[in-house]
Amino acid sequence: MRADKWLWATRFYKTRSQAAHDCAAHKIKRRGDPIKASTSLKEGDQLEVPSLDGSHKRSVEVVELIEKRVKASLASSAFIDHTPAEVLAEAENRRLAQRENRATRKLGDQGRLTKKKRRLWEEKQDS
Repeated sequence: MRADKWLWATRFYKTRSQAAHDCAAHKIKRRGDPIKASTSLKEGDQLEVPSLDGSHKRSVEVVELIEKRVKASLASSAFIDHTPAEVLAEAENRRLAQRENRATRKLGDQGRLTKKKRRLWEEKQDS
């Protein structure tokens, strides 16, 4: 079973080409060594896979080899996640902080100023 195909089928990546790209970039590792997209996986292999946002590495064990993309509940049964709980908790905190940051940016206080807001800001600076 090809590594890129398994990573795509188990929903670590949205497309198989993204999985192959990360393999080529040496982001996917088996026992500390980078693997190619065409590397054959076996049951029991330990893989290091980056998270979707790239903030941490997930340590997963291959339990079942599936070739076709299946629904998420079936895909999660094809691997065992050995990622430490503190790493997952830190990633969740980071995700919540980013969500709050996006919410404040939607209010219009961030980003490039409009002409009207820039003129108001310049008036405040002059006085």
